[in-house]
Amino acid sequence: MSSELAAKIRLLLMDVDGVLTDGRLYGVPDATGNIVETKGFDSQDGIALQWLAWNGIDTGVISGRVSPATEARAKQVKMKYVYQGHIEKIPVLEEILGRAGVDSSQVAYIGDDFTDVVVMNRVGLGIATANARPEVKRSAKYVTSSAGGQGAVREVVELLLKAQGHWEGLLRKYEIRAADEQQ
Repeated sequence: MSSELAAKIRLLLMDVDGVLTDGRLYGVPDATGNIVETKGFDSQDGIALQWLAWNGIDTGVISGRVSPATEARAKQVKMKYVYQGHIEKIPVLEEILGRAGVDSSQVAYIGDDFTDVVVMNRVGLGIATANARPEVKRSAKYVTSSAGGQGAVREVVELLLKAQGHWEGLLRKYEIRAADEQQ
């Protein structure tokens, strides 16, 4: 991936299932016996998304599914844009670009399936997760080494923060010596 592309990113958008999660959907009974959907999110992805917010990079999701678990997770990790129930993602992308006041070249998008490629093709940095369909990987400018729900988002956040010169400051905040300081 070109550091030049990552250095320009002001907004990170992503799909949910297969990106923020491993794609599995769990049906569990609520108090009345009705089945409700839930899903598992990676905790390291979550803290990384908050680091972006600290550094002035907004985040959001565009998902074909509607899930209260996604809504709750988006709030936890300080996402600014949450769009659910949208299989046709281009109109949503255009709306977000207008609201955010950024150029599409300043947007990165992480996806894993066919519906994501149209967005990846229209932003500055299209990213596929390691578990993405082969066709999606071919359309991406970067493919993560981690799978969705297993650190793929964290990997992208680290790349963005490093390209934009924020990584060393983050390490210092947590009292971690940089690799070149280790002995």
